[in-house]
Amino acid sequence: MPTALSSHVKFLSSAAGAIAGVLVCLGLAAACSDARAQTPAKPPVEAAPQAVPGFWDPRRRPERPDLSRLTVIRFLTETDYPPFNFTGPDGNPAGFNVDLARALCDEIKVTCTVQMRRFETLLDALSSNKGDAIIASMAVTPQMRARLDFSDPYYRAPARFVSRRDAVMTEIRPEYLEGKKIGAVAGTAHEAYLKAMFTDAEIKTYPNEEALRQALRRSEVDFIFGDGISLAFWVNGTDSGDCCAFSGGPFVESRYFGEGVGIGVRKGNDLLRQALNWALFRVWEKGRYTDLWLRYFSISPF
Repeated sequence: MPTALSSHVKFLSSAAGAIAGVLVCLGLAAACSDARAQTPAKPPVEAAPQAVPGFWDPRRRPERPDLSRLTVIRFLTETDYPPFNFTGPDGNPAGFNVDLARALCDEIKVTCTVQMRRFETLLDALSSNKGDAIIASMAVTPQMRARLDFSDPYYRAPARFVSRRDAVMTEIRPEYLEGKKIGAVAGTAHEAYLKAMFTDAEIKTYPNEEALRQALRRSEVDFIFGDGISLAFWVNGTDSGDCCAFSGGPFVESRYFGEGVGIGVRKGNDLLRQALNWALFRVWEKGRYTDLWLRYFSISPF
C-alpha cells in the first residue's frame, strides 16, 4: 500500500464477535430412537480444522542469541484495531498482538511493557526511543523496510474477493471477471492489484470499507476485493445481513500485499530482532501461537 497507514486495514469492531454457524439436528424422539435401534451409530462429523498461518520451518531452528543483554522490551501497539489491539475491560492493552508480545517476553525472560498509541504516531515514537519494538499488524513492504528492520513474519493477511451469495464463484481468474464491476477502497494495494491484473473488469473505488461493503449489499458491484481477515469477520457477522460470501481463494502476492506482518525495530537493532525471531519460533513450536490464533480468530480468512 502507498503508506504504512493504508497498509493497515481496519476491522469492523462489531463483527469481531462473529462465530461460525452450528448445524443442529431436529427430529421426532420416537423416530430417532427407532433409527438408533436399527442403524449402528456413526462417528460424529468433525469440522474442518481452522487454517492457522505459520512461517516457521521446524528444520530451520534459529540460534539462541545472547539474551543476557536484554532486560526489558518496550512494545508499541495501536489503540483501536480489534481483535489485534484494543483496550480491555480493565483499561489495559489487550488483543492478539498484545498477548503475543507478552508470550515473547516470557520466552526471552525479560520485563515486557506495552504502550498503546495512534497508528500514525508509532514510527516517530520508535525513532525517538519511546519504545523498542512495534507490534501493530504492520505489513512488511519495501517502503517500510527502508525505515525499519523487521522480525520474521508472524501472520499474513491475504486478499479475497467477496460476492453476493447467489453469485459465488469457486475460482476467480481475470478472464472470468471480464465486464464485471469490482469494488475496492481507493488508494489501497487492492485497488492497484485490480488495475494491474483485472484489466477487462470495471474497477469502482470507494472511500472506506463501510462504503465498499454497502455497495455490494446494494448490488452496485458484482464483487468487492480487500483484506481477507476483516472481510471474514464481516461476511460471518451481523453487519453483512448474511448477504455475501467469499468467491475464489486467497491472493498473497508479496509485491502488492507485503511479505506478511512483522514486528518492527529500529534499524541496526540486530540483537532485539534476533531475540524476537528466536522467541517467535519457540512460541510456535510449543503450540502457544496456535492457541492464541484460535482464541482470537474462529473464522478463517484463507
